[in-house]
Amino acid sequence: MFGLGLPEIILILVIVLIVFGVGKLPEIGSGLGKAIRGFKKGLSEPSEPDVAPKKDNSDNKKT
Repeated sequence: MFGLGLPEIILILVIVLIVFGVGKLPEIGSGLGKAIRGFKKGLSEPSEPDVAPKKDNSDNKKT
């Protein structure tokens, strides 16, 4: 279906190197790593239920 071989990966890396330069690559790599770690952490943790009371607008109504 969709596969990347070694030539395609090398081409992508060369384009990234040209666009961002050598000095930015470590910064981009660490940012990408942090984003992936945060995403995996978010998937593994159960979502917390919303325990905040719902706002009732019936007190504000004038009769």
